[in-house]
Amino acid sequence: MCTVCGCGDTVQFDGKRQTELLPYGHVLAQAPAKHTHGHHHGLGPAGLSAPDLSQARLIAVETSILAKNDGYALSNRAALSELGVLALNLVSSPGSGKTTLLCKTIEMLGDAPLAVIEGDQQTSLDADRIRATGAGAVQVNTGKGCHLDAQMVGRAMDALKLPRGAFLFIENVGNLVCPAAFDLGEDAKVVILSVTEGEDKPLKYHDMFTAASLAILNKVDLAPYCDADLDAYEANLRRVHPTIEILRVSARTGEGMQAWVDWLRGRLAAKG
Repeated sequence: MCTVCGCGDTVQFDGKRQTELLPYGHVLAQAPAKHTHGHHHGLGPAGLSAPDLSQARLIAVETSILAKNDGYALSNRAALSELGVLALNLVSSPGSGKTTLLCKTIEMLGDAPLAVIEGDQQTSLDADRIRATGAGAVQVNTGKGCHLDAQMVGRAMDALKLPRGAFLFIENVGNLVCPAAFDLGEDAKVVILSVTEGEDKPLKYHDMFTAASLAILNKVDLAPYCDADLDAYEANLRRVHPTIEILRVSARTGEGMQAWVDWLRGRLAAKG
């Protein structure tokens, strides 16, 4: 189990089991918190507990895991930079509309070279949707794992054989917690937030919204039907991250999509 989040490490690439990935595991598992009258006991500075391991040791192991990941991320970033590829880590909670947004984006980018790395615990449903657009995609199934890491992404990049000047979209596992801590070698994290999720979501998941460069407020066409206050969403985003860029978008109707595509092209041009 991963000391950072407690997830497992069984991974498949397009249905093929991989066993040589980062050894998150086999050392310790995140222990459940003990609740007594509303207080949490036994977690300490490390944020978790494990039998016979001190808080200092837990912190040291977690630091080591993230350091290994950062080494792979550095390698990914160098490879992407050499090719002039713009890599974006798309993160969100489940059901935000990432895949629908991505399919619409691919359609609007037309003949631009691009590829997708799809992260899900199970199935190839999202990768199948991406491939139906004509785009190349690699499905990474993380099993019990709740996030992609840099080594998984590096192996997927090798399989994709990215052309120069391409867009690489990394659709992370639906989770607003663990992906915030793992650098994949991307140029930016883009967090997708559905208007159906509640205006307080940025306040509850501070780390992710702080780590993101751009927030896409998706499904704005539904705002009138769920009493969503779009201004409140933006205010809360800026409370957490004052300089974050924000786009209001509906992947279904196309509202705001041109601004998103323009943002993508601008970031790619700036990288080149």
